[in-house]
Amino acid sequence: MSDEPQSWAPRDSSGAGASPGNERPTASGEQPGKRPGQKPGKKARPRRTGWRRAIPTWRMTLGTLLGLVVLLGAGIFAAYRLVDIPAANASATAQSNVYLYSDGSVIARDGDVNREKVKLSQVPPAVQHAVLAAEDRDFYTDDRAVDVKAMLRAGWNTVTGKGKQGGSTITQQYVKNYYLGQERTVLRKAKEAIIAVKLNREETKDQIFEGYLNTSYFGRNAYGIQAAAQAYYGKNVEELTTAEGAYLASLLNAPSAYDVVAHPDNRPAAQRRWNYVLNGMVKEHWLTAAERATTRFPTPGEAKPSNGLSGQRGYIVQAVEDYLNRRGILDAKTLATGGYRITTTLDKAKQDAFVKAVTDNVMSKTSSDRAADRNVRVGGASIVPETGKVVALYGGIDYTKQYVSNATRRDYQVGSVFKPFVLTSAVVNDSTTQDGRRITPNTVYDGTNKRTVVGVQGSTDYAPANEDDVDYGDITVRIATDKSVNSVYAQMAQDVGPAKVRETAIALGIPADTPDLTAAPSIALGTANASVLDMAEAYATLADHGRHGRYVLVEKVTKDGAEIELPERTTEQAVSREAADTTTAVLRSVVEGGTGTAAQTVGRPAVGKTGTAEEDRAAWFAGYTPDLASVVAVMGQNPDTGAQTPLYGALGLPRVNGGGVPAETWAAYTEAALRSSPVQEFDLQTAPGSDEGDELLVDENADGGTDPSSSSAPDTSPDATPGTTPDGSAPPTPGTNTGGTDEGSVSAPDGNGDGDG
Repeated sequence: MSDEPQSWAPRDSSGAGASPGNERPTASGEQPGKRPGQKPGKKARPRRTGWRRAIPTWRMTLGTLLGLVVLLGAGIFAAYRLVDIPAANASATAQSNVYLYSDGSVIARDGDVNREKVKLSQVPPAVQHAVLAAEDRDFYTDDRAVDVKAMLRAGWNTVTGKGKQGGSTITQQYVKNYYLGQERTVLRKAKEAIIAVKLNREETKDQIFEGYLNTSYFGRNAYGIQAAAQAYYGKNVEELTTAEGAYLASLLNAPSAYDVVAHPDNRPAAQRRWNYVLNGMVKEHWLTAAERATTRFPTPGEAKPSNGLSGQRGYIVQAVEDYLNRRGILDAKTLATGGYRITTTLDKAKQDAFVKAVTDNVMSKTSSDRAADRNVRVGGASIVPETGKVVALYGGIDYTKQYVSNATRRDYQVGSVFKPFVLTSAVVNDSTTQDGRRITPNTVYDGTNKRTVVGVQGSTDYAPANEDDVDYGDITVRIATDKSVNSVYAQMAQDVGPAKVRETAIALGIPADTPDLTAAPSIALGTANASVLDMAEAYATLADHGRHGRYVLVEKVTKDGAEIELPERTTEQAVSREAADTTTAVLRSVVEGGTGTAAQTVGRPAVGKTGTAEEDRAAWFAGYTPDLASVVAVMGQNPDTGAQTPLYGALGLPRVNGGGVPAETWAAYTEAALRSSPVQEFDLQTAPGSDEGDELLVDENADGGTDPSSSSAPDTSPDATPGTTPDGSAPPTPGTNTGGTDEGSVSAPDGNGDGDG
């Protein structure tokens, strides 16, 4: 090191000597004005300031995404290592469900699980292909155990309200059925996917498919393809045809909905699903087009339930299961896992009273010596108007003998018990006749037999017949209701507007999807196929002064001590009180002196309406007191073929009409059900011009005659009385009895019969 002193040139303070590239290095070795790491000669990027500092750079975004991918992959790997294939779940040996009356007493238990395992080799190839066509056509060709795209699509459909979607492969469904459960949670779905992947590596496709066929639920308490073959066709799985296999495969999508025996009204939907399966088999070359063309829908036989569901028990269990499923509370598969304690609204005393009334007034009158008596079926339902609670339900003589519930089936015409809805609609809509007169119970119509219905465009070519082809001449709406005159009500429906009549019926409680609820003048004559329970709900709305709420069948559901939330019943003023009460007032005269006089034996204020379906295949009585609305229907059905049959000669009667045994049964039940309850009077607020004492509205033709183009023919003579012909004589009435006109007698006019199509 030199001892000589160092000397430095003086610094030019003006900076004139500085030039680009000649800057003196900083202590860190970087050139002044450059950012750390900046390449020489490259201009520095301006620093991010203000709001731009809150936006991540693309490097930060990419790094974050890569980090998430790594974390997700690590999570999936860890889950795959940690989640093992578990032992079979409890649904393999499902607990029984317990059904209770409202007082807590037991109605039934349905704990006998029907399951019989079979080998895959025992299942015919055509049946295997049918299941694959229905559930997972790529099962054998796709190595993936999980369909991610389908799962995402199903999740999106569920979130957006398009319905619950499974989005599962057969492997996933098998995992859910055998190892997990039916609950719909993200955790269960994630476990399902992981176990499915593991299972797909450890078992063959045949093993998985065999397990799936043995664990799937097919309805009728049948678990597995063998149990289903026995439950629906009474044969072993080896004997199933292609058509039968396709039907069983269809059931996997909706077991309760596609049972065409338990739910005849769902047959079109079941057939569409069946066709989908067969068409899929053709598309996958598992079935030739020629074989497909000759395949016919294989209607299954009636179920043969265990004796534990005998009597009314099976009908009640079936109705409760349908109720829970349709209200979105518990679906059939979840309920089938068992362990549920279900308290119904059914009142044991009233239920027993209904059974006794049917036994005493209908079934005790049948005889093995009369062929027609073997066709007799009875359905009944009873609802408390104020609460909507179903307190009694009669499905048939015995669930183990007659599987279809006559209380909930929707394949019989309701007949003239529909007519009150036309009058209600007329008052709701302030409707007028074709010649401009407001429709009230005292409005006069032409009751001529086979009178052509007239619309604003003239004749409609629809001319319904009155029962026994009786001509009534000019009569009021009230009398036409008493005598159930078809020609009057068909014209009234046209005057009100068939679409408006339909809207009113739906508002009262008739389901919008009721078969043959068609907006045409014939709607007034009861062409719709509503159930007994549907009609009871609608009549309960009238009884509750026009307030409607859906009927309630279940009060409480628990499992393992935890209570399941039930939807709250809400009510609304479906029709005005005046409209409902006016209808009630008119129906009172049906019981007091019309076709429903047999109901007078109830011994308290009551109203009602009789009805008979086309060709006398069903006879109805629907009525109510202020505190109970009930409906009784007697139906004709061939026990061998299932075809609807006329009731001619049944119960030793030439004909069975609504004013006969249905009205008698209704009265016997209602009297017993309300025996310990105080008598209640009707509190009615009718529409103006509805009282019997009100002056009749008359046609204003100058000559006092009837305008041929008018929908009615009022009598203008000052001394005319309701129900008389223009000359003052009574209209022809073929037959009466001491209690008034009785629809139960052969000669009494019901207004249905041949014209009540």
